[in-house]
Amino acid sequence: MAFAKLTRRAWLAGLAGLSLVSANPLMAQEKDDVVLGALRFTSHAAGFVAYEKGYFDEENLNVSFEFFQAAQPIAVATAGGDVDFGLAGVTGGMMNLAEKGAVRIVGGVLHEKKGVDGMMVMASNKAYEAGLDTVPEIKGHSMAMTQVGSTFHYMTSRIADTEGFDISDVRLMPLQKVGAMVAALQSGQVDTMIMVPHIAKPMVAAGNAKELGWLYDYAEYQISTLFTSVENIETRRDMVERFIRAYAKGIAEFNRVMLAENPDPEELDEMTRLIAKYVAPDKPYDEAKESIQQGAMNLNEDLALNLSDVALQVQWFKDQNLVTSDLSVDQLVDDSFVETY
Repeated sequence: MAFAKLTRRAWLAGLAGLSLVSANPLMAQEKDDVVLGALRFTSHAAGFVAYEKGYFDEENLNVSFEFFQAAQPIAVATAGGDVDFGLAGVTGGMMNLAEKGAVRIVGGVLHEKKGVDGMMVMASNKAYEAGLDTVPEIKGHSMAMTQVGSTFHYMTSRIADTEGFDISDVRLMPLQKVGAMVAALQSGQVDTMIMVPHIAKPMVAAGNAKELGWLYDYAEYQISTLFTSVENIETRRDMVERFIRAYAKGIAEFNRVMLAENPDPEELDEMTRLIAKYVAPDKPYDEAKESIQQGAMNLNEDLALNLSDVALQVQWFKDQNLVTSDLSVDQLVDDSFVETY
């Protein structure tokens, strides 16, 4: 009889387990391991929010992060399968990889928007004291950037076009890493720089540089995107869709708290602490807090993508001979995952 009772219990437990699985099909799946390539920027924080809030878990994704020092290496790592998704600006390197059928943009992330502080145009103290005190005067001066074909290169060109001078009138200084850009501006080795607010504002507040203006006065620009490999799109489409859903929840929560006109103090502090673990892991929270909150930028709701602006960027890279192929926007972007405009 004892054997019969045990068998019946096991049978009933099995039925209960089957009921749970049928109620939630995701429970029947093993979690997909996913690596996200990112920078330690507040503008990349929606992924950190999605991770900490459990949004990736809800989509049966086991997400880890790989951090980089510049945008173009993220695209290379995504193409090579070292990371599954990348967060970065649209660069010449990414376009060349797309033309080879390696990567595709699947969503929009960071977008300049008037009314929300974005990329700051800055001058070194040395250049400012010598008379460089407005954005148009960057003509004839040196400009720090990571690499040729980077987002910093493109942003400088947008300013030059608006102000009526040629990009060749600016001495572009490729310094490979954001940290090297910052050091060069502070020491006066370069005259100007365009930088995210969580880095730029504390530099200005500390007296280490001067604010000249804001990029949104020159371009409402789709700065960064979410991209993945063509292989992932073709063989793991369901995983890509689940990742986008979770990331979009992270964006919604980030914008709700960090961009609120009158945020709830407790919610703001909780989210700032969450972000600080990733953006400033080596700093005491009290030191990192203000720069993180000042660095909150506009993120695209639901990862909607400004396809028209991406098309402008593609054409600019071709005009500069930084992309020598006949790359089309359709080769760069897979518009089947999110809304485009």
